[in-house]
Amino acid sequence: MAENDDNRAEARQIIAGIDPATIDRLLQGAVDLHVHSGPSTMARQLDHFEAVEQAAAAGLRGILFKDHHYSVGPFLPIMERLLSHYGVAMYGSLVLNNSTGGFNPAVVDFHLKSGTKMVFMPTAHAANHIRSNHRGGKLKSNIQLRKPRPLTVLDDNGDLLDTVREILDMIAAHDAILSSGHLHVAEIWVLFDEARKRGVKRLVINHPMYGLHFTHADTAELAALGAVVEQSACLYVDSRFNTYSPAELKQHIEAAGVANSSIGSDLGQVDNPSPVEGLRQAVALLLGLGFTETDVTTMVRDNPAKLVGLEARI
Repeated sequence: MAENDDNRAEARQIIAGIDPATIDRLLQGAVDLHVHSGPSTMARQLDHFEAVEQAAAAGLRGILFKDHHYSVGPFLPIMERLLSHYGVAMYGSLVLNNSTGGFNPAVVDFHLKSGTKMVFMPTAHAANHIRSNHRGGKLKSNIQLRKPRPLTVLDDNGDLLDTVREILDMIAAHDAILSSGHLHVAEIWVLFDEARKRGVKRLVINHPMYGLHFTHADTAELAALGAVVEQSACLYVDSRFNTYSPAELKQHIEAAGVANSSIGSDLGQVDNPSPVEGLRQAVALLLGLGFTETDVTTMVRDNPAKLVGLEARI
């Protein structure tokens, strides 16, 4: 805990030295693909409508909603009717936990046809996540609707499950995004290799150093294969989830390379910065670590925009 306090203090010091007007400018057109707004079974500080309103006020171009237990995707037509005047593109995601059917192709089919943009592999119900919590690892536990059945994409022989292969085909057919979720790196290697063979073009790894057991070599090699490596702002800024020092943020990004990196807030929880404030702090921290303004816009604007298919602004 003392180490985390030191990390937060160092982050605050770096952030305080950055011109707020520069941060405001670099946030224009940003896309946050990791927003935890509510309603949810877990306490959230803002709902989906408020997330859009705050994103618009900050000049963001798009946000993707993530809940561990349901998808906002089917509700987006209603939300667009009520919120489109804000000019913020809204995207839904589906997390393949037990509460959404796990590796159930029928569920994935419905949600992809209902507009869901990103499919996350299991998070809170991933065998890796559950094992990590049991052993006091980095992945945090969150409220469970019932005791989960641990989920892995691999069979006893280390081969990808047939149902997962079917889901990959659906993701490819819809040109949707595949996220690694909270799988172990050993599972992700097999999953992403098969995904590429089956035509999945949009691959994302979330917080690889946080509970997924990546090395920097793993990060570099998977990025070279075309995966975008998303770093979660909440792990580095003045957040109760802070785990890493500013120097480690730089190391984690450099392992993948700026061209293959993005920043998502991974925020919306109570007693934390808001998603927009988390992105603001991340932008300031990146500048303070020596990344150029072009580097920053690549990671908070261009790369996430490409993932969801937003055309570049002229």
